[in-house]
Amino acid sequence: MKVAIACDHGGVNLKNEIVSLLEELNIEFEDFGCEGDCSVDYPDYALPVAEKVANGEFDRGILICGTGIGMSIAANKVKGIRCALCHDVFSAKATREHNDTNILAMGERVIGPGLAREIAQTWLTTEFTGGRHERRVGKITDYEAKNE
Repeated sequence: MKVAIACDHGGVNLKNEIVSLLEELNIEFEDFGCEGDCSVDYPDYALPVAEKVANGEFDRGILICGTGIGMSIAANKVKGIRCALCHDVFSAKATREHNDTNILAMGERVIGPGLAREIAQTWLTTEFTGGRHERRVGKITDYEAKNE
């Protein structure tokens, strides 16, 4: 698995925590920034990560901002992206099993580092179950294709 990760100024600390987790899990990743707490615009970080996941350069992405909301909205504008904003482990597991999400968004101002690590690890290690869920995800893909 290859993961693209990025944050805006509101998510730097949590991004660094997740980078440590990726290293511990020996998951290949690339950090697309940002590095400091100077104000930046979240679409400048969310969209490149989403495009790289959508075109297959990376298997999955993780995006972090203050709430995770802006990052998830921006990422979901990219065709082929199913980004889920998760602040609990149950949702992280369910969104992989049922929605085959390819980007995880989290908010540093919403959850702490311990919970974020648990959410990310669950999301990274949970597989899509397919079956009836595959039909549902397919409907989203079909909708995207007909509305290009």
